[in-house]
Amino acid sequence: MSKRNLKGIEYFRIAAAFLVVAIHTSPLASYSATADFIFTRVIARVAVPFFFMATGYFVLGGVNVRRSLKKLLIIYAASAALYLPVNVYAGHLQGWDLLELARQALFEGTFYHLWYLPAAILGLWLTDLLLRRLGEKRAGIAVTVLYALGLLGDSYWGLIENVPGLSALYGGIFALMGYTRNGLFFAPMFFYLGSRLQGGKKRAMGYELVGLIASFAVMLAEALFARSRGWQRHDSMYVFLPFVVYFLFALLMRARGSVRLPLGNFSLLVYILHPAVIIAVRGAARALGLWGPLVENSLGHYIAVCLGSAAASSAILWLWERIKPRRVSDTARAWVEVDLAALKNNARRLSEFAPEGCELMAVLKCDAYGHGAVRSALELNGIGVRAFAVACCAEGVELRRAGVRGLILILGWTPVSEWRTLRRYHLTQCAADAAYARELSGAARGRVDVHVKVDTGMHRLGEDWSHADAVADIYALPNLRVTGMFTHLAVSDSLSESDADFTSEQIRRFFALADELKSRGIDPGALHTQASYGLLNYPDARCAYARAGVALYGVKSDGHDGVRAWPGLTPALSLKARIGLVRELPAGESVGYGREFTTARESRIAVLPIGYGDGVFRCAMHGGAEALVNGKRCPVVARICMDQLCLDVTDAGEVKPGDIATFIGRDGDELISCEEFAAKSGTISNEVLSRLGKRLPRVYR
Repeated sequence: MSKRNLKGIEYFRIAAAFLVVAIHTSPLASYSATADFIFTRVIARVAVPFFFMATGYFVLGGVNVRRSLKKLLIIYAASAALYLPVNVYAGHLQGWDLLELARQALFEGTFYHLWYLPAAILGLWLTDLLLRRLGEKRAGIAVTVLYALGLLGDSYWGLIENVPGLSALYGGIFALMGYTRNGLFFAPMFFYLGSRLQGGKKRAMGYELVGLIASFAVMLAEALFARSRGWQRHDSMYVFLPFVVYFLFALLMRARGSVRLPLGNFSLLVYILHPAVIIAVRGAARALGLWGPLVENSLGHYIAVCLGSAAASSAILWLWERIKPRRVSDTARAWVEVDLAALKNNARRLSEFAPEGCELMAVLKCDAYGHGAVRSALELNGIGVRAFAVACCAEGVELRRAGVRGLILILGWTPVSEWRTLRRYHLTQCAADAAYARELSGAARGRVDVHVKVDTGMHRLGEDWSHADAVADIYALPNLRVTGMFTHLAVSDSLSESDADFTSEQIRRFFALADELKSRGIDPGALHTQASYGLLNYPDARCAYARAGVALYGVKSDGHDGVRAWPGLTPALSLKARIGLVRELPAGESVGYGREFTTARESRIAVLPIGYGDGVFRCAMHGGAEALVNGKRCPVVARICMDQLCLDVTDAGEVKPGDIATFIGRDGDELISCEEFAAKSGTISNEVLSRLGKRLPRVYR
């Protein structure tokens, strides 16, 4: 789910930012110390965990973690530079040695509110590491233990400060970090909770509302009791805070709708700038003789700081909109456009269509059929997809390095010398046949995860289904951990009687082998037979996975393929190029190499900087390929070159350089499907998608 489609989350970012301002201005202090404590030290304490959860939800569930860490580091460096003059003026840097500088930079932040940024950096990195190395359940235990340790150094310090062993332990911790409210003990819990909400189980709104009210009531009582007992060394961490923020976030997720404003950037700027605004408000109040209403009155002070922070943040965003770099699609000569909402909707529809107990395995071969494997995998991870298939080891490594979690099955052959890579990146290798399995087991030093490939009639990779003894021996090999078994259906894309019989026989053979293994006391593991057409035409409740490839992207291999079901799948990819120039040619003029096209009338010929080097097949001209310009179909004319081609745009109205031509996708009421484009290129959609050139940037919507 895109940030911009979760308006509840996006709008609450603003509230959270101003709650942080409240923590640092104590708006009710002039009226009631208890009321101010409840507002700033209980209610407002949801703000920072909310920000962490939002990052966990969107980043750990759908965006490159390394890219996010780099962005946070840049923001932290810029923020530290912004407040450096204040630190120098106030003398805060006096006496700092390298150890103190490292402590401040890693845990405390170089200005009092900037602790959030190193906490976000450390917490995000640590949570991602725990999820990748331990899996979701054990990572959950780890972050819970860390949070519990943090509690004892925060709101529950009074319980242990006189316990000899514990007080010594925490004395060492506090020598390294001023508080346990940081990226080690505090932040990972909320990053983890955010990641868990992606693709989580949907519950009734009443459940979330009651959970929020009940958990907040208990947290309020917890905070007041800890305060009355004098336990709090700090007051950021409560036992029930994770429950409050979890239920709040789940409730806010229900508010869906488009958000056009950059609310995330606005809230971040308010967070970063408000201490500077506090200084400015105090200076202005003194100069204008308004110290009483703008500073001594806590509520007036809070309102003034909020207004000043909002004005400064809005001004910066306004300026940035005018100087920021243009989008790739505004400047690229040609590009692939990917609709992430369509991709994720297809995944959901296929998951719902699959029989109960059959999990979607997203096939991401060849850069996810041209859609971009890393981005596609991270987005699918974010909606709960936990199984992926790739063609080769390098593709699996790329996904793991990007932070993709879950099973990654290599469908093709991998040299056994790569066993270390398979183990290091937790990849599951296809055991191509019994001989290959023995060779891999003999080479490996330590267990390698495999799924056994069975040949039931395709006659590519796989041990023959009738060789039960050989397959059973694979399960007994010492350095392999067999976690599944699969086959591939040769003609599941056909509904003809003979092909349906052949497919049924393949399925019978596969499950006969599985039953034979079970009769020998061997657990065959996760069983799967279905690729895209197998799922759509032959869904089988006995399968643990359905390997959805081309259908995941909302496309058929061939427009004439028969399918028994097409559960609301929509194309996710468009191919577009920008017109370079337009030529006015009289009748009888030839165009391009070989003079294969000659104008039959006075014509306007558009030249586009895209060609067979980008995946527009050279033969497409002879097949009648077209592109959409101004919503009109324009034929490809003349020979297609490596980097250029020509369109006849005579009937497309006013056409000028910079206008967009759509080769695959929609323009107005017209649509050129991938299946149509493939047919006119003399091939199938799978080849068209997989051959879209690497030099075409991917633009995600």
